[in-house]
Amino acid sequence: MSSRIFQSVTEQLTAASQACVGVIDTEGNVIAAGDVSMIGERWGEAAAAVAAMPESPVSVDGRTFFALKDWNPTFGFSAFVTGTGEQAEALCRMAQVSLNFTKAYYEEKHDKGTFVKNIITDNILPGDIYIRAKELHFPTELPRVVFLVRQRGRADVAVVELLQSMFTDQQQDFVISVNETDVAIVRQVAPDTSGEELTRIGKAIEERLKSELFARTTIGIGTISEHLRELADSYKEAQVAIEVGKVFDTEKTVLNYENLGIGRLIYQLPTTLCEIFLSEVFKKNSIDSLDQETLFTINMFFENSLNVSETSRKLFVHRNTLVYRLEKIKKLTGLDLREFDDAIIFKVALMVKKYLASRESRMA
Repeated sequence: MSSRIFQSVTEQLTAASQACVGVIDTEGNVIAAGDVSMIGERWGEAAAAVAAMPESPVSVDGRTFFALKDWNPTFGFSAFVTGTGEQAEALCRMAQVSLNFTKAYYEEKHDKGTFVKNIITDNILPGDIYIRAKELHFPTELPRVVFLVRQRGRADVAVVELLQSMFTDQQQDFVISVNETDVAIVRQVAPDTSGEELTRIGKAIEERLKSELFARTTIGIGTISEHLRELADSYKEAQVAIEVGKVFDTEKTVLNYENLGIGRLIYQLPTTLCEIFLSEVFKKNSIDSLDQETLFTINMFFENSLNVSETSRKLFVHRNTLVYRLEKIKKLTGLDLREFDDAIIFKVALMVKKYLASRESRMA
């Protein structure tokens, strides 16, 4: 347990009383005190006295000590105040109550964070989720969503601290360090929160990290889970959003799983099935037979909603020149991009080809 948690409380108690209030561990080390000069001192005799009578206040060397809850021979803490007698004992009891509350709150929060991390990483059995949630007084049926923040390039440990400062409601939101580059944010949201609102939150996170830490990130957003057991699905969806984005939306840095479109389906297909699809679509000639200029023309045609006039204007070519190119593509592939059905098949084929190329580059 962090001594900083105790330090804040002991400083406030010292300021409000006429005595110095502090905390020692089972070895007698002063880990927090209103008089910071005491921190680091070791009072072994006091620790032994507390261990002998953990249920009652004890006085040693002009100070009164009272064990906090769950004191045992290997772990525990004791409150202390300077002075002895009834007044010092009463103050020590009050300090014990405050510090016990602080200790319980910290441990509960720490346990909740670990609990949530175990859920999203599938390190807990589904049946145990209910049991553990009840033990921690953790509501199970609330809408929550997972934002996965992945750092690109050099990882900065300060990212976690900054995200924690952004999501300060420690009973509803959890910032979890998953690995060196990934930080998961489990956020409670309103039941009717839209995908657009989630994307706005993601962009706000990205902008804050960029402006304050110069961190380059990609953020994946899962779907809203209605129950704790669904959090793992939201986390996996956020992961998929980032991976699919690397293939089909390389310019986007905030990706919502719900908006991945057909790219999400293609990403989940076996490579063998993708290869069969390409061979069936391009029976005349392989897609590799198309040069870069032709592919650029095709992509521009798609971007302009299959509109010949608008595409020719964007390409700075005559309308007839574009029609000639489209006829050439039809002869090479057997697909007329001016026909909606053929255009859909060709668009999907281009995405499948891009997906296979990304798989090959990862395996290389």
